[in-house]
Amino acid sequence: MKIIIAPDKFKNSLSALGFCEATERGVLSVTPDADILKLPLADGGDGTIDIVKYYLGGDTVKVMVHNPFFKLIQASYLYAETTKTAFIEMAEASGYKLLKPEELNCKQATTYGTGELILDAINKGAKTIILGIGGSATNDCGIGMAKALGYRFLDDFDEGVKPIGANLSRIKTIDTSRVHPKLKDIEFKVACDVSNPLYGEQGAARVYAKQKGASNDEIKMLDRGLEDFAKVIQKTFHINPQEEKGAGAAGGMGIASKIFLNGDLKPGVELIKELADFDNKLQGANWIITGEGCLDAQTLSGKTIQGVLSSAKAKQIQVAAFCGDIKLPEQYIKNLGIDYSDKVLSYSKTTEDAMKNAKHYVSHMAKVFAEFLRE
Repeated sequence: MKIIIAPDKFKNSLSALGFCEATERGVLSVTPDADILKLPLADGGDGTIDIVKYYLGGDTVKVMVHNPFFKLIQASYLYAETTKTAFIEMAEASGYKLLKPEELNCKQATTYGTGELILDAINKGAKTIILGIGGSATNDCGIGMAKALGYRFLDDFDEGVKPIGANLSRIKTIDTSRVHPKLKDIEFKVACDVSNPLYGEQGAARVYAKQKGASNDEIKMLDRGLEDFAKVIQKTFHINPQEEKGAGAAGGMGIASKIFLNGDLKPGVELIKELADFDNKLQGANWIITGEGCLDAQTLSGKTIQGVLSSAKAKQIQVAAFCGDIKLPEQYIKNLGIDYSDKVLSYSKTTEDAMKNAKHYVSHMAKVFAEFLRE
């Protein structure tokens, strides 16, 4: 019997790799001759870098770059020399994780440091760059990132503007004459899990700017800036940003990735599946065991389990889900395409016990599952 183990992490409890090890141990204790393949996944959020490293190999590169408020910090990214592939998370240079809550101020924040990381990877010889655009502290529509790569954003007087969200309405033209010459030769794959438009009620500023430190008046100003800048984008690149799905991701980095990098935007889990050669490795599998911290309504919005189910359905492979908790009715779970499910909270004494000893419980759940298969 061939079993694929393909989970996401249990947040703050168990890594995807830890889940794989625990599940393998449980299954083999009952069925020692099972053919097991571990393919840990992630959806582009926290912990994705560990999964990318599992498939990509490579080294961590540390660089001095500018944080959201132009202060020098050390940030890192992953680079595999053998495949000339870099994995960059914009949160490393432009993320809210770098700031205290009281420091958040997205109208003054920039993505310039993310551009510096991209520039370093290009100079190292990267041919493919995977860019994760979650966790940003910014709303500058990616002009900081683009400026680091040679784009210039000019006002009415042909003067360059400081690349921050507050200045978007001041931009009248985009000068592309000094863009890094190698940029056009790089393949950019962008992990983007939201579909928000650039501006308007569901746009970058109105949906996300408040949690990045903006007041109600600042949100209106930022939204207007995104709308004004969209006209400049359309005039320069002949693309209507408002028609591009995910344009408003990460304060406008969605559309910036598309127009300034010629990037291909995809859900994070789909990019990780590509990296893992996931669909090809499913050949001949009887079961896929997947899992995440909580199986709930959010599971259907680009999460790892949804990515697993789409692949499993295409190849008619049965799916088992081991989760920390399950908040969906049993029939609903069946309708999703999950043939077997179990949760840590069915075995643990408390939630704290579940979080602390998840590895032990997942191993036990795998053992119970393997015994079910033998019946």
